Amino acid sequence: MNAFGLRAECRTVLLVAVMVALMLALSLLGLCYGVSWSPPGKVFAVLSGADHSVVIRDWRLPRVLAGLVFGAALGVAGAIFQNLTRNPMGSPDVIGLDAGAYTGALVAMTVLSGTSVQLATGSVLGGLLVAAAIYLLSLRSGFSGLRLVVIGIAFNAMVTAINSWIVLRAELEVAIAAVGWSAGSLNGVGWSDLGIPFTVIAVLLALMTASSHSMHQASLGDAIAVTTGVGLGRLRLLMVLVGVGCTATVTAVAGPIAFIALAAPQIGRRLAGAAGVPLLPAALTGAVLLQGADLVAQMLLAPVALPVGVVSTAIGGCYLIWLLTKEVRRA
Repeated sequence: MNAFGLRAECRTVLLVAVMVALMLALSLLGLCYGVSWSPPGKVFAVLSGADHSVVIRDWRLPRVLAGLVFGAALGVAGAIFQNLTRNPMGSPDVIGLDAGAYTGALVAMTVLSGTSVQLATGSVLGGLLVAAAIYLLSLRSGFSGLRLVVIGIAFNAMVTAINSWIVLRAELEVAIAAVGWSAGSLNGVGWSDLGIPFTVIAVLLALMTASSHSMHQASLGDAIAVTTGVGLGRLRLLMVLVGVGCTATVTAVAGPIAFIALAAPQIGRRLAGAAGVPLLPAALTGAVLLQGADLVAQMLLAPVALPVGVVSTAIGGCYLIWLLTKEVRRA
């Protein structure tokens, strides 16, 4: 291993250690903070089984775990699509996958009874349909990451307009619920909401981890990937399925949480000093960003808890301005 590779690996190890420490600190703060403050000693007692506080065990702990797992899933989804498109703008919320998942959920709310199973199924199907349309159109005259991003932005605008039309045509109660849910929130998340989503995300992340080496080879260029035996068509299909699956699973439970998938991979890549967009730094950064944003959402107008999507959008908007400014200067 050369000096550059060793230095990059050391930075990655240090980054992982720092991010894990931040995750633990934010998790402890999330378990302590609420309408009433719980001291860390009480939190540790509940986690060890010596105490049985319903507030910590059944209200705060599911929310904290959801923030960490959903943030990691969104970070990985963003890394997948940024590797696929080789563009820092290539994230699910920018290219229309969040909007497509929201469309599926809206159909489940307005046409069906809107159960959790129907919301999950509708979100996945909506995201997959939009992803399939974008991917097939981007294959014309050969696959192009830039073409995929541009087509995705156009689809995002069209699908967002369709979503607005569905909400306007819905009954008042359904429309209010849909608009509130569209902000993206971890408020009220309980254990019953997390079993299936956590299982799905674990399976998807395991699939992507097994293909992480091939994804890294593909990010270096099609020619290098082919010479090392990577099946690009099969790999890209798997990447799209895993990315959509992660995004849609989070959307089905918490609504579309914007900008975590856009910012986390690039922040993780810069902190790690990596050449591509590695999955592990993106996942850890996403977990820290979402958990941190949720704590800010709870504290900002306490005792009223804002939807986490409001805070993540504000953070992501600042990041997007910085990113666009940097790209313009580079051009």
